[in-house]
Amino acid sequence: MDPLKQFREELEAEYQTTKKFFEIYPEDKNEYSPHPKSMKMAHLATHIAEIFGWAGFMLNSSEVDLAKGGLQPKLLTTKEDLLKVLEENYHSSIEALEKAKEEDLEPSWSLKNDGQTLSSWTKNGAIRHSLSQITHHRAQLGVYYRLNDIQLPGSYGPTADLQNF
Repeated sequence: MDPLKQFREELEAEYQTTKKFFEIYPEDKNEYSPHPKSMKMAHLATHIAEIFGWAGFMLNSSEVDLAKGGLQPKLLTTKEDLLKVLEENYHSSIEALEKAKEEDLEPSWSLKNDGQTLSSWTKNGAIRHSLSQITHHRAQLGVYYRLNDIQLPGSYGPTADLQNF
């Protein structure tokens, strides 16, 4: 199967699911975190929205250095802003994936901090990792919602909130 097509299809599915989570985002819970070492809810949701732009960013760069101002998101605290950034980032990645050729997935891409390489993958591996990050962090957001008695939308099927037991 064409890996670029597969990435577009997976990104589309994750976009649709994440959109449901953001449509019910509790703006009054921006500062909530389940533990002092956990991200605040607004930071977590912002991070999820930003990840949707990573595929496009990765295809058009060879690295990001976090200490040198790479990928500095603006904190999003409203449903409207989360949905807007999600939409923009999703479309920028889809556009980049549509323009890319399979050989564009072969070069290396690195995550660095002040010049030190933290991780390095092929661009194919880096994009795969970013898609996993969407799922991972959205699951965290689901735990935050559950701990605040917010009914969870389905991700890959119905949740207990949507079923009649």
